[in-house]
Amino acid sequence: MFNQFKYHVLSNFPHLLEKKFLIACSGGLDSVVLTHLCWKNKMDFAIAHCNFQLRGVESDMDAFFVEDLARKINKKIFIKDFDTINYINQNKVSLQLGARELRYRWFDELMKANKVKTLVTAHQADDNLETFIINLSRGTGLKGLTGIPAKTTGISRPLLIFSRAQILEYAEDNSLSWREDQSNLETKYLRNKIRYRVIPRLKELHPGFLNNFENTRKNLEESAGLLADYVADLRKNLFEQEGDVIKVSVNSLLGFKPLKPYMHALFHPYGFREWNDVVNLLSAQSGKEIRSHSHRLIKGRAYLFLQPLSSSSAIEYELEAVPGMVTEPLKMKIEEVDSIGEHSKKILYVDKETLNHKLNIRNWQKGDYFYPFGMKGKKKVSKFFKDQKMNLISKEKQWFLCSGDAIVWIIGRRADDRFRVTPETKNILKFTVTE
Repeated sequence: MFNQFKYHVLSNFPHLLEKKFLIACSGGLDSVVLTHLCWKNKMDFAIAHCNFQLRGVESDMDAFFVEDLARKINKKIFIKDFDTINYINQNKVSLQLGARELRYRWFDELMKANKVKTLVTAHQADDNLETFIINLSRGTGLKGLTGIPAKTTGISRPLLIFSRAQILEYAEDNSLSWREDQSNLETKYLRNKIRYRVIPRLKELHPGFLNNFENTRKNLEESAGLLADYVADLRKNLFEQEGDVIKVSVNSLLGFKPLKPYMHALFHPYGFREWNDVVNLLSAQSGKEIRSHSHRLIKGRAYLFLQPLSSSSAIEYELEAVPGMVTEPLKMKIEEVDSIGEHSKKILYVDKETLNHKLNIRNWQKGDYFYPFGMKGKKKVSKFFKDQKMNLISKEKQWFLCSGDAIVWIIGRRADDRFRVTPETKNILKFTVTE
């Protein structure tokens, strides 16, 4: 097994031979064998152990065991004690999910603090089969049937090609000792039920079941790769990037049949899971919006607009009505001039004496109105936006130059008549957007 591991790492995980990495070691069979293989292969690593304090003295003994293992092979060890029960109660999550969140958050902190790029875990072939069956039982797509990936960003799993039987044989041949977590034998957990009740029966059906499964999984993985390439080409042709916003033609999307799997493939990476909502959005009224945990999709007249969610609230930028440069939220030059000169959408002339309040630049607020230049009476900004055929994102990104609560200029679009230059004006201020 060692020679196979050595060749496997050289062929598929060369980065583990070039730079130091972190091994997640519980003290169980799989992680002890992984640690021994990496040590025997003279690889540069440190060890991280999580004590979830769920089994009293047994949990502490696991930590002592891993600490002793690290000392024997002369490797640096990091051990973290977690108040797991308090965490899951506070965050209302399951024990397994809470423990996972705690350990991976800590692993990430450790890696950043020690400038390590890769975490190595001891997932093996039987784990892959268990994950496949779990996903199958819960209902999944092609991605869920490809199992645990050998490599993801920051995580490598070089034991995935080995079965639990091979790992046990290696441990016995090398006289290794390990810790047994008795909770892993309890069949109240779904994974353990599958491990001890389902998989043995499957292996009874065919001696080569695990190998056959691995071949099937690889076929599915290759099919998933082909699909990913196809979807990437679709996105390249359909998605139009404009700053932080992506435009997608509604008519183009409606041309795909059946719609649901296409919507899943295109928008799944952005956190959308309710595919009927995405499909229904295509025929919804303009302005309709749905959200995932990270993005929102907005229906426009002819496009869907995809945008990351912003955690920042609206900000108001104050400025003085004196010559100078404005740098936030946009670049603008303020000058005192003797008369009106050049005209453009990026230039505004105002009567300085009409600016009775402190100036500010802000976004649109519900209920805003102004007095459009050259017109009599006021107009709601929302109506102005509608006349301009502006989509929701454009509205939200529109900046307003204001004097107190009064709009002076919908910047780059329309000035307010109340601040216009007249024959009686003595002091003229010129505002020029420079970007």
